[in-house]
Amino acid sequence: MAHSINPDSCVGCGACKDTCPVEAISQDGDKCKVNPDVCVDCGACEGACPTGAISA
Repeated sequence: MAHSINPDSCVGCGACKDTCPVEAISQDGDKCKVNPDVCVDCGACEGACPTGAISA
């Protein structure tokens, strides 16, 4: 199952996007979102998020 980003907690810093090894994360305005079709569920983004907005 792909990771997901809580839009209420996301501040759009892009740390998750910069960390993702498969480029599954994009920025949509001031929020980030995960493409579940590309995400390999490695968890790199979850550790990189400073606000804890990402979960499995």
